[in-house]
Amino acid sequence: MSAPQGGVRLAVCAEMVYLDLPIEERVRRIANRGFDVELWDTRRHDTGKLAATGATFSSMTGYSAGSVIDPDSAADVLRTAAELIPTALELGVSRMVVHPAELIDGQAARPAYRSDGRMWLTGLRTLEKLGALGEQHGISFVLENLNTIVDHPGIPLARAKDTLDLVEGAGHPNVKMMLDLYHAQIGEGNLIELLRRAQPHIGEIQVADVPGRCEPGTGEINYPAVARALADIGYEGTVGLEAWAESDSDLALDRFRAAFTVED
Repeated sequence: MSAPQGGVRLAVCAEMVYLDLPIEERVRRIANRGFDVELWDTRRHDTGKLAATGATFSSMTGYSAGSVIDPDSAADVLRTAAELIPTALELGVSRMVVHPAELIDGQAARPAYRSDGRMWLTGLRTLEKLGALGEQHGISFVLENLNTIVDHPGIPLARAKDTLDLVEGAGHPNVKMMLDLYHAQIGEGNLIELLRRAQPHIGEIQVADVPGRCEPGTGEINYPAVARALADIGYEGTVGLEAWAESDSDLALDRFRAAFTVED
């Protein structure tokens, strides 16, 4: 018998599939296929209409300004995270995503190419405060690793090993890691060992294939092996497809489900 790996939930980012449809219809399509839904910047959407779809929302962007590791703008992360909490509660989102940078259209607002001690300390203190904020509302803040080679140059402390160190250092139960395997493959590789190392601190996993950032099966990552490794370590959280559809969105979702379906 085949089933999605272990007790994992599968989610799909509505910002990257069914792009010819309004966002509410994308959400319905994803939910009707049996997936949870990931969102990016919810300020762009009518969240009342999204909530009315009845979909289960897995994660959303959890800030709109500032950088977790920047001493001059970390306060903006905390302020805008607090402003977005009501939206998360309205949608039933349990994970709010933050990054080690302020991003504008996916790019670093203030590029920097070296980290220093102030960045580490600021990151730790900011994550501790985000954890306290999340604890008040039953929400986890998840720090996402990014690649700085292809998609996000100029972001210090963005590699998976650095974001994991920051999450471990913060030591708060409401601070976890959004482990993006697409970014990790480009920047570091050795994905299965990374999963084993990060497992206690993972809040959610995101996937896409390399190169191209399309669904599993379109590139070099052996996602069925990743799924087996997740079963071996007992992972029972969410795996989210944050990928473009190579050709057809329905096919992309089929390939995603197949990659994370293992034999009992």
